[in-house]
Amino acid sequence: MSRYLMIDFGSTFTKLTAIDTEKEDIIATANSFTTVATDITVGYEKALEELYAKAGGKIGFDKIIGCSSAAGGLKMAAIGLVEELTLEAAKRVCLGAGAKVELAFSHHLTHADVRKIIDKKIDIILLAGGTDGGNSECILFNQKMLAESGIKIPVIYAGNKNCADEAVAVAREYGMDEYVCGNVMPKLNELKVDEARDKIREIFLKNIIEAKGIKKIEREIDKVILPTPEAVLKAAELLSKGYMRESGLGEIVLVDIGGATTDFYSMCSASAKRSDVVLKGLEEPYAKRTVEGDLGMRYSALGVLDALSEEEIRTYDEDENIDLKAELMYRHEHVDNVPADEHEVKIDRIMGQICVDKSIERHVGKMEEMYTPMGLVYYQYGKDLSQIRYVIGTGGVLVKSKTPREILKKVEYTPSKPLELRPRRPQYLLDKDYILAAMGLLSEIDPLLALKIMKKHIVPIEN
Repeated sequence: MSRYLMIDFGSTFTKLTAIDTEKEDIIATANSFTTVATDITVGYEKALEELYAKAGGKIGFDKIIGCSSAAGGLKMAAIGLVEELTLEAAKRVCLGAGAKVELAFSHHLTHADVRKIIDKKIDIILLAGGTDGGNSECILFNQKMLAESGIKIPVIYAGNKNCADEAVAVAREYGMDEYVCGNVMPKLNELKVDEARDKIREIFLKNIIEAKGIKKIEREIDKVILPTPEAVLKAAELLSKGYMRESGLGEIVLVDIGGATTDFYSMCSASAKRSDVVLKGLEEPYAKRTVEGDLGMRYSALGVLDALSEEEIRTYDEDENIDLKAELMYRHEHVDNVPADEHEVKIDRIMGQICVDKSIERHVGKMEEMYTPMGLVYYQYGKDLSQIRYVIGTGGVLVKSKTPREILKKVEYTPSKPLELRPRRPQYLLDKDYILAAMGLLSEIDPLLALKIMKKHIVPIEN
């Protein structure tokens, strides 16, 4: 028998999940406010005390590992050549590796662009551009622009392999912290993300967790091994596909509403679902994540406000009898606010609904009608989620809500947006014990056990 402790150092809360391998189940879960700004161990120890109280006494663990999105998470800048191609490929690599794409640049960098990268305190730069054997001038220009600025941020070169040697020579000349991997788009519309994603994780483990004050926790635990969003992505893909003889749920959508971001995940084939549709644009992965850094329940409450038109704000104010601007401003200024009455619960529900609606709007594929000499043709850009069977919700506002279905239903198809390929008739599930990140961590040790526990604890929403 072994006992494991999985820790998610989130932007708002540090969440603990204790696991008994013999019983193939969770012993207990606990959480406390994340204290990375002062000493990350303080919040961890408070959560540990709560865990021991729930478990009926102190527990010895055979392994303790963690993931983290604290201190702003993993912040990256993506640089490419063409916005719709190599830049989009670079962004997808960052998102799939659990990063938040703070900045994205296409074509040639300017001095102002480089200053933005420095001012935003970017953790890693992903430099892409040109298919193999294609354009080399732009990526080398951008490489030199970064080098000459004296930038100290790690740079991953993931572009045209035919000029990689020149890029390395520039990096050595200027003493850059540079890593080279395979091109993220070696051929037009073809994505190869594994090498770049592995490099991002390597740098995260080597540099980033120490720079953010998270490394000190490793005096008390074994290791922080993943960014939290990558752990959730791993859990979602495992839950979708299954493992060995343990079946998964099939094609799913997952919405994770946090204090700082709303992450949206889709696990499904990117193929067209209709015979009269032609796929266009960049190849879509089976496991896709997008992150909306402006949509969150506390830190990003003002982003929720900015995502709404004045007309939408007035509609909420009139229909719900609230002052939405004032409510969101208050939550932005009081990130530790916990709803204390029905009015505050209602405001959180409204915020959650907006986060769900706006995040799927940005994630989901869209149809475009085109008239040709042969008649009407439909072009599909992005993923068709219309036949998704399960929509899974996680994040504090959903886990604590008495009516999570009201929030999650905002993913559904609406006649007001007829060309968005949203789910039509999904079933709703809830990560009721807030364990998805923990199960992504567990999947690194025992994927079969992680899958079995998820199937026990991710439950249908009844109301």
